[in-house]
Amino acid sequence: MGAAADIGTYLVQTLFELYLFVVVTRFLLQVARADFYNPISQTLVKVTNPLLMPIRKVVPGFGGLDIASIVLGVIIQVVAMSLILVMQGYGLYNPAKLALWGLIGLLQMIANVYFFALIVSIVLSWIAPGSYHPAALLISQLVDPIMRPIRAILPSLGGLDISPIFAFIGINISKIIISHLGAASGLPPGLVLGI
Repeated sequence: MGAAADIGTYLVQTLFELYLFVVVTRFLLQVARADFYNPISQTLVKVTNPLLMPIRKVVPGFGGLDIASIVLGVIIQVVAMSLILVMQGYGLYNPAKLALWGLIGLLQMIANVYFFALIVSIVLSWIAPGSYHPAALLISQLVDPIMRPIRAILPSLGGLDISPIFAFIGINISKIIISHLGAASGLPPGLVLGI
């Protein structure tokens, strides 16, 4: 594989992964019922709507979940993997296997978004507690659904919140499970976005 193929692979992975991050973040903010009118939420909506709206005409929501966002995430993964495989000279794989790998990569991206949002949430609680910045509010709303059940179980430690430790443990366990699912399905390392 030459330098041009390496550069092309890097660009495809970077650009598609950034867009996939935006799609996944929008989906997770909808799941968390975050403030739709937050300026950052509005930016995510504007960036994702051109590809998401046509899919929504075909794929309805289910149980309050935006299934079209999940489908778009898998499509982004499949297109990126197909481009990478072609650039590396492997040709195209079985579409069903690519879709399975895309779903695995999407799950990994969801775990990564929560992982990094939790880190940012912790840092913000140290440097800007009680901040009303739109980003801080969205991150708080994003991590709240995974933190609330943990906080309900843990006893109060007099102002010391150790619930993020258990959230990190849960996220890392889910990432290990997802990684093993990928290996069991024959997923080549480095092919899927978000892993």
